Amino acid sequence: MEAIKNLFKLKNNPDINPQKEIVEDTEEAREQIRITYYQTGYGASIKASGNPVTFGVGLQNLYNSFENLCRKQLNEQQILKQPYLEQQEKKRTELKKRETALSIYEDQKETSQKKIDDLRFQMIDIKQNPETYGIDADRRPKAQFYIGLILLLPITIYLFVFYVSASYSAFFKDFETSSLTAAIFAPNALSNAISDGWLEAVFVGTIPFVFMGLGYLVHMFQKTKGVSSYLKLAGLFILTFLFDVILAYLIEKKIFDFERVLGESFSPSTALQSVNFWGIIFAGFIVYIIWGLVFDFVMKEHENVDKIKAFINARKEEIKNTLLNKEKLITNLETIKHEITSIKGDITELQSKIDGFIFPVKEYLHYHYQYKEGWYQAINSELKFPQKQLDEVRDKCEEVAQKHLSELKLVDIDFQQLVFSKS
Repeated sequence: MEAIKNLFKLKNNPDINPQKEIVEDTEEAREQIRITYYQTGYGASIKASGNPVTFGVGLQNLYNSFENLCRKQLNEQQILKQPYLEQQEKKRTELKKRETALSIYEDQKETSQKKIDDLRFQMIDIKQNPETYGIDADRRPKAQFYIGLILLLPITIYLFVFYVSASYSAFFKDFETSSLTAAIFAPNALSNAISDGWLEAVFVGTIPFVFMGLGYLVHMFQKTKGVSSYLKLAGLFILTFLFDVILAYLIEKKIFDFERVLGESFSPSTALQSVNFWGIIFAGFIVYIIWGLVFDFVMKEHENVDKIKAFINARKEEIKNTLLNKEKLITNLETIKHEITSIKGDITELQSKIDGFIFPVKEYLHYHYQYKEGWYQAINSELKFPQKQLDEVRDKCEEVAQKHLSELKLVDIDFQQLVFSKS
């Protein structure tokens, strides 16, 4: 075993750079080491007459001495542990990156949650304070909207009945009475127009929608401020008024003709002096103006509701997207946490190897086979046993050698080092 000690004394020379001890061994030093182990095995075999039991004890002593000396060689161990130190440093760098990413994702998750809470608050607050969000809308438009809608419905029915009756009376009806009520509100105006022909029915049935269309245009023109819009509004009111004048004139003329006395003739001045003429105009035109104002009011209230609804829908969509982003962040967080746990485990495992002992397997096997070769050579050349007995001794020694390596788990190995981690 003195040869092993001398070997490590050679490697522990302070004048030699520890980083180059293994790499820069000279061929002369390697040959000296080989001879030393060979001679040790050779001499021990002669003394023991090749005894297999003694051979096994020698191999075990060789292993124990080599392991003990390896543990004491701090420089040698530092060199062997250098790859694990470098690997651990890489793992620590990866750990810092993961921890930084974890912190960023945590902040993003918190920001996403705050954004969701803020959006939900806005969805509630918009109904009470729309001006805060730059929306020009009444705080409580729903009640006004439904009240206006309830009023608009009967006024629309009135206008439909009035213009169907008045247009039929003005253009198609033959008067059988001088009653103004019968002229304006003909009970069977639409059915009579249908009986007269489909053109009459279409004309009479669509007249109310013409006036409602004019009312819709009034609402649209009011949305745009400017001189041109006001001129268009004035033109619409004048056009509607003139149409009502024509209806009133034709109806008043038919009433006059029904009541006419011989020698009398109908003229515009006659119509202007008739109460019935002005009654027809105001029964249509004034109600039409009221309908237009109510319609405009209802549409504005509906727009208020739509503005708030659009704002809320936009916030709902934004919340949906933020929740999806938050779910991705949570997934990334779980992945990074798992990676951090794994990296910490790797660092701990590497640290246990660094704190432990690294056994240079290939180097030991080299010494093992040199010792074994010396032992066998002594059997072949020095022992004067019959050939059969020599063969039996070698076979038993081979079994001992294989058992020794098998117990150390060094049979058919493909690794350079064996790591004994520190518990």
